[in-house]
Amino acid sequence: MTQNPKPRGRYFEDFEIGQEFVSPARTITSTDIVNFACLSGDFNEVHTNFEYCKTTQFGEPIAHGPLVYAIMGGLQYASGINDGTLLALLQIDGWKMLDAVKHGDTIRLHSRVLSKKESSKSDRGVVSFQRQCIKQDGTVAQEMTATLLYRRRPQA
Repeated sequence: MTQNPKPRGRYFEDFEIGQEFVSPARTITSTDIVNFACLSGDFNEVHTNFEYCKTTQFGEPIAHGPLVYAIMGGLQYASGINDGTLLALLQIDGWKMLDAVKHGDTIRLHSRVLSKKESSKSDRGVVSFQRQCIKQDGTVAQEMTATLLYRRRPQA
């Protein structure tokens, strides 16, 4: 008989208000930007046309905002926090693009627990995080409040 492995993620009870998490780092590449343009169909010149971008404040193509958001989700998963315990993304509030992310920028996800509350269902709870995408130079590229639904620790 095979058993499911124990999740490595954090349960609702494991989070404390004010607790902070920093993800592994990931470097954004031109391939990421082009692949996201193909996936999303967003071929806006600010993402895909080097000559056009020379006329903008960026000087070169920039990553799509939703691409950076998606990578932030992957970085949170890579941190192990969500592995086997996350049930759902419930809400994103105050999503702000504060600085462009370009090919060669290395980003990390910084998360801080803002609040937590039990759900009406006894097997789950809601945790809200302040999330920031931080570039290699310490600049905040994006920030938001993310509200997620986590499993509660199983009763023995």
